[in-house]
Amino acid sequence: MTSQAPKTPPEQITYANLLFYGSWGAIAILIVTFVVYVSGGFESYIPITEVSKYWSMPVSQYVHEANIPIGWGWATLLGKGDFLNFIGIVLLAGMTIICFIIILPHYVREKDIIFVVLIVLEVLVLCLGASGLLGSGGH
Repeated sequence: MTSQAPKTPPEQITYANLLFYGSWGAIAILIVTFVVYVSGGFESYIPITEVSKYWSMPVSQYVHEANIPIGWGWATLLGKGDFLNFIGIVLLAGMTIICFIIILPHYVREKDIIFVVLIVLEVLVLCLGASGLLGSGGH
């Protein structure tokens, strides 16, 4: 009797590959943007010499004293070296959403309604959480 290992469905392999390479890509972006930040390639919003002044502050106090925008306001500061690394953070955090959106058409074609509903709900919940509408953001 020969036992054969179960075959992994192609959509699961696609999801896993996207998550693997996307996560490593985001980590590479984090490394590059950190190097750009510490090398002074872009002007910083908060000078690197003042960063330690804010380390012990609660988030709400830091945001107030440094005049940092809350919610998605950080996106307006992407031209600053200390906010440039947020690109990698957002990509890393959003990989699940990206993977789900990319594999969704497979389940639609297969008319697998349960998976379509689960994926759509998952994406909606994750997007709602990321939107800031639930009151997160350190205030």
